Amino acid sequence: MSFADPFLLLALALVVAGLAAYAVAQRRGARGSGFASPALAGAVRPGGRRRARHLPILLYALAAAALVVALARPQTTVAVPVEQATVMLVTDHSRSMAATDVAPSRLEAALRAANTFLDEVPKDLRVGAVAYNQRARVLQVPTTDRAAVRGPLSELEARGGTATGEGLALALAAVRQPVLPGQDPPPSAIILLADGRASNGRDVLDVAREAEKAGVPVHTVALGTAQGALPGGGTATSDEATLREVAEITGGRFATAADADELQAVYEDLGSQVSTREEEREVTAAFAGGALVLLLVGGGLALLTTGRLP
Repeated sequence: MSFADPFLLLALALVVAGLAAYAVAQRRGARGSGFASPALAGAVRPGGRRRARHLPILLYALAAAALVVALARPQTTVAVPVEQATVMLVTDHSRSMAATDVAPSRLEAALRAANTFLDEVPKDLRVGAVAYNQRARVLQVPTTDRAAVRGPLSELEARGGTATGEGLALALAAVRQPVLPGQDPPPSAIILLADGRASNGRDVLDVAREAEKAGVPVHTVALGTAQGALPGGGTATSDEATLREVAEITGGRFATAADADELQAVYEDLGSQVSTREEEREVTAAFAGGALVLLLVGGGLALLTTGRLP
């Protein structure tokens, strides 16, 4: 929690000083009062009631402290939905995605995670899809129609080479939307899933620098283990270093996934991240309302214990 006017919190010292002065006054009053017979003191002023009469003062002090905090204008960070946001899912479906180190295969696990992402994100979030192997193609332009995205994703097969830069370039072109002069473009992000080093096409780092200039973060996911077995022989590795650099250049997040459950968790987390933004909200009213409640409760207790308001 932060405060718009933190220096006003110094007034809390006055609340503490007031409580201390009250305690000193009560102690002096107790020493100055006496009874003809000490045996009658307990009957005249029972300990429970004597302690109860201090509760209203304590509640008043808490109310004063809450008012001081309210005056300092407390703020807290909350996640709010991003309006008109666009996300592009970029999925590698090269031959290496047939590796079975991520069960049942890297590609199948990626498609299941993408479907989970589509289930979790808000309905008004526009989602599109790009797939690439030795060439890249747009499967679906950004839309709120989830079925339109799921259909072409489900038809992907693992084969061919790897043109990661081309896939990212297509996704970047898809999220760039024309706007009127003086208007800011709607927020957008790209989630790039890949498992191996690019074998052809544009340098993905050059495209990442274009995304950085356009203000589009690219969240990257490196899928697979160091030695993924391919059907029919051979192994597939992952290119974590390049994907990490893409995320760093664009201000996105980098993650690795060595199994299907981990990939699922990454996509769920990214879904909440790209569909909301953090925003500072004032919570002054909550503290002011709490102070009022404390004052009312303190006044009620004072009437019950002493028959008057202090």
